[in-house]
Amino acid sequence: MVSEQVKSSVSTGKGGQSSAQPSEAQLNWLRMGLEQPGGKLPLFDRQGQRIDKRTVRACLANGWAEPWVPNPIKPDWEVCKLSEAGRKLLGKGN
Repeated sequence: MVSEQVKSSVSTGKGGQSSAQPSEAQLNWLRMGLEQPGGKLPLFDRQGQRIDKRTVRACLANGWAEPWVPNPIKPDWEVCKLSEAGRKLLGKGN
């Protein structure tokens, strides 16, 4: 699993956007959304390991990802997509 520490507080910058800096694990996960239709973010990494919940939660909290659709098979697994703020963070936004 991807291992990382999630900051306990999130500060916001100009326009209400997060001024937090993403970790390498968070950036790697967000970049995977650029390759998918609709910006869908994967539940598993390229090695088949589930994406760490802390990565998902931190990206959601910072506005870089947003919930997409409920997962009826595994409701505890959050299906997300890359947000506009996430695209801007990666240099692919408008």
